[in-house]
Amino acid sequence: MLHISALEKLVHELSRLPGIGPKTAQRLAYYILRSPSEYSVRLSEALHRVQAEVHSCPSCFNYTDNDLCKYCTDPHRNNESLCVVEEPSDIMRIESSGAFRGRYHVLHGTISPLEGIGPQNLRIQELIEKLSSDTRQVREVIFALDADLEGDTTVLYLTKQLTGLGLKLSRIAHGVPIGGNIEYIDDRTMSRALDNRVEL
Repeated sequence: MLHISALEKLVHELSRLPGIGPKTAQRLAYYILRSPSEYSVRLSEALHRVQAEVHSCPSCFNYTDNDLCKYCTDPHRNNESLCVVEEPSDIMRIESSGAFRGRYHVLHGTISPLEGIGPQNLRIQELIEKLSSDTRQVREVIFALDADLEGDTTVLYLTKQLTGLGLKLSRIAHGVPIGGNIEYIDDRTMSRALDNRVEL
């Protein structure tokens, strides 16, 4: 216990951030205290500004501060390919590869019955409606979801929902990473790598 109410409150709020444990939250809180008061003001202003200006894109549900996000308004992107991701941050990872020039759809999570998250809690209905539309141009849907139980469950559910719409459904490959050493690959990853092997 820190026995300083305001400091304890700050540590508590920081520790609620993903990936931030109590010790890291405490270090961050002390860093903020040591910093000039202008830093706290700038941090507070940045938090208020992001809450006031940033919202979900009504088309793909990425974050934006405009009517539509930059990927939805870019006329040079391919309308026939749609990449489905869990979170907006996943888009940046895909974009950094330079290998995809289509459109996106963000689910904002994955199906996780243990956490009480079902299809109705995600942007799944919007995806189905978008792909069922008579005006759609999409020919292929690429699922870029994590290779874990929740990701697998979500892909299975979406595949069942989208089968029959005349779409090519695919999932990003999983397996041995480039530069990876087979000696250190876990059994599940090795199994995926063998299942996703490519012909030479």
